Amino acid sequence: MYDLVVVGAGPYGLSVAAHAAAHGLRMRTFGRSMESWHAMPSGMFLKSEPWASHLSDPEGAYGLDAYAAVRGLRAAHGVPLPVDFFASYGDWFARQAVPALDERLIGTVAPAADGFELLTEDGEALRARTVALAVGVLPFMEVPGPLRELPRRFVTHSSHHGELGRFAGRDVTVVGAGQAALESAALLVEQGAATVRILARADRLHWNTPPPALDRGPWPAVRAPHTGLGCGWRNKLYADAPGVFRRLPAATRARIFDSALGPAGAWWLRERFAAVGEVRLGQRITSATVTPDERLRLDVAGPEGSTVLETDHVVAATGFTPDVDRATVLSPVLRASLRTVGGGGAPEVGGLFESSWPGLFLAGLLTAPSYGPSMRFVLGAEYTAGRLVRGVRQRLRAGARGRAVGRPRAGGKAPVAA
Repeated sequence: MYDLVVVGAGPYGLSVAAHAAAHGLRMRTFGRSMESWHAMPSGMFLKSEPWASHLSDPEGAYGLDAYAAVRGLRAAHGVPLPVDFFASYGDWFARQAVPALDERLIGTVAPAADGFELLTEDGEALRARTVALAVGVLPFMEVPGPLRELPRRFVTHSSHHGELGRFAGRDVTVVGAGQAALESAALLVEQGAATVRILARADRLHWNTPPPALDRGPWPAVRAPHTGLGCGWRNKLYADAPGVFRRLPAATRARIFDSALGPAGAWWLRERFAAVGEVRLGQRITSATVTPDERLRLDVAGPEGSTVLETDHVVAATGFTPDVDRATVLSPVLRASLRTVGGGGAPEVGGLFESSWPGLFLAGLLTAPSYGPSMRFVLGAEYTAGRLVRGVRQRLRAGARGRAVGRPRAGGKAPVAA
């Protein structure tokens, strides 16, 4: 039986695995290294600053700057990095800090005596006392209701696309107002789509401003300190003190999660986005149907009333919703048993990232409603990894004490067999 199985090999899973390995835990890590990052279209850039995009290892030896040095490059403040460079960095981090990454996927995590049983995609059964679920964002893709039942040849999520060249010569509607929507639209124009439009509920587009110099003098630094989420004291709270955020009232956390760091385009994208010819704001799709000539008819409601739009394809760049019911790798027993934040769909997470089911730890987007906006970004891996592994070690010690005296495991009800 393993002490820990890490499910997922993106920035959070690899960071947790690096900390667990450094502590000598008997562990396995499963997942395709940086899978969602490798799947992004070529030509995309990292929105966050290089110094806010490190994966985490206990010694800090394998940061993004170290990888850039290996490549003979410099990761400089204010200079956007290609996403494929960041994906390659994650692969390098895995080779340096994560022993024996198994690129098979885990199909099921279910409760079992003294821990969990996991099944790999090819049917191998494993037992573990604890599990760290770090499955990234892909299970939580959000598509507007009227589009959800339409075939993939007409509607896709922005995360579905490795390349956008297949839309050359076609009419494409991108839904959303955030970075994924705006950058996808710009790339579609650059790669030859005949017509590209943005359709968004927001009444205006927001653009981040260029980052000020790191060394600005004392007064500007005090008034609006740099953080990995942008300048300002509120962002500093989100970036540096997720533990404080977790102690806020549930209603306050929910309000901040819904509103903080809303959709915005990167400063370096704005000039490229100018080539997108049509931007329809303050509008939402009310229904969508396939026409006899194999196009999409969209009924759209906006400030001027209802209109009809025909397009060849819709790309929904509409983000991700952290809902435990979408984490289908967890057995129904586990999903139904987890306490959620304020009665919503996101699981409640304790002080060391343990869920309400003893031994099941969570990392990444699923923890954002508990720990705040930084968990939606690579930045949050640094705060998460060491604390989560400390929680795992505490749970392992508590479990050993419980078995020694013949009582249920500490920290909550004893797991039952699936």
